[in-house]
Amino acid sequence: MTAPGTPESQADWQRLDSVVVLATPWFDVRQDAVIRPDGAADVYHHVATPGSVTILPVAADGRVLLTRQWIYTHGGVQWRLPAGTIEPADERPVAAARRELAEETGLRATGWTAIGKVNGADSLTNHVDHVFVAYELTQGQAAREGGEADMELCWLSFQEALELVWSGQIRHAGSAYALLAFGIRESGIRVEVS
Repeated sequence: MTAPGTPESQADWQRLDSVVVLATPWFDVRQDAVIRPDGAADVYHHVATPGSVTILPVAADGRVLLTRQWIYTHGGVQWRLPAGTIEPADERPVAAARRELAEETGLRATGWTAIGKVNGADSLTNHVDHVFVAYELTQGQAAREGGEADMELCWLSFQEALELVWSGQIRHAGSAYALLAFGIRESGIRVEVS
């Protein structure tokens, strides 16, 4: 049996052409002429992004830092972890994570662990959110952008943060994933990955 995601099990999509129909500083909207796996010609619209990072800052006493901020696209204030876009100057996702953590919170970390990647809205975008845990934190000065001026920083116990995920108050996929994955890792639950 072929495992899902291996080349042998992938459908035979063929891209014949790709055109950028809208370019912004943060993403492109693309229109691809394709041949679907059933052999029919079609047009596939999707959003192409450079990806993002989400950071779970963990203090020496086990508390975690969450933010509260108005999220324009969802029309309300949300709980989430520090996060942001991978910029062209970032050599690797961890460089973007270091930069975003410092900009949004003023925190610097000397300990970093990658804990996974999250794909959201797969049929709509190629977006990948790279998720990190940041340890050994020191406080510095934040350098927030104008759209982040309303951001509040909230130190919570890890249990309080998990309760926000469980109650549906953390809806940002990277944030929920980071907290749940870290919780599983810290609990000692053994997960077999083949």
